[in-house]
Amino acid sequence: MDSVSVVSAAVAVIGAVLTGFFGYWQQRRLHARTERNFMERYRSSLALAAYDLQSRLYNVLRGHVIDQTSAVGHAGYLTLFLSHGTPAEAAYARRSTVFVLAEYLGWAEILRRDIQFLNLGRSHTNRKIMRKLGQVGELVGRVSQTGNELRVFRAHQRAIGELMVHPDSVPGQRWCLGYAEFCRRLDHDEGFVPWFAHLLDDVDRLAVDPAPAMARLQALQNALVELIDLLDPAAVQLPRNRRKFDLATQLIDAQNQP
Repeated sequence: MDSVSVVSAAVAVIGAVLTGFFGYWQQRRLHARTERNFMERYRSSLALAAYDLQSRLYNVLRGHVIDQTSAVGHAGYLTLFLSHGTPAEAAYARRSTVFVLAEYLGWAEILRRDIQFLNLGRSHTNRKIMRKLGQVGELVGRVSQTGNELRVFRAHQRAIGELMVHPDSVPGQRWCLGYAEFCRRLDHDEGFVPWFAHLLDDVDRLAVDPAPAMARLQALQNALVELIDLLDPAAVQLPRNRRKFDLATQLIDAQNQP
């Protein structure tokens, strides 16, 4: 083989290697961009769901303080709308409380399903998010010696999450059922209702006396705020007034009010 042929062969080999390298590099860039897009999309939706759930828990917990310490004529959230409200207000308070819990479980399930498509091992923040998700799941399923309202065991958390994932969604493009569809299925889907019946009953019990469940729900609300702080640390998407509920502080503040 003459020198020209040798050079030509070497150039061809080098060209093939470079083509393969740049192709691999381009695929890695595309994959990394896809990962970022998935996480940004899911982080935003999960943050919103966590915010709605912690906000409702805060209202329930704060409502108990109001019921116990305020003058006649003032009432907490569940007392005002579920116990003393119209039938429509009572139905909304009951169903929307269960919905925000179910929606959170739906987005947590979506993140678990699609996490297999993402390489999150090198992201310290993403690892912290996954640990916090685990802690929230543990608190949702925690057995209390006093009150177990809104408790959902681990396997049932996954099942409710599966039910809340919209059937038309696909990996990387998933979304949850909206409130209207959730209510429609409660009214018309016999296979859907049993998963939520005990939670609807739990809301009724919380309206009568949330005191036994206060410690559990406070711990859950606090953990959700910590999760939101990880998902939206600069408060770009959600307001900064995401406060951890603290019963002792709330009671002191209520007693000091004129």
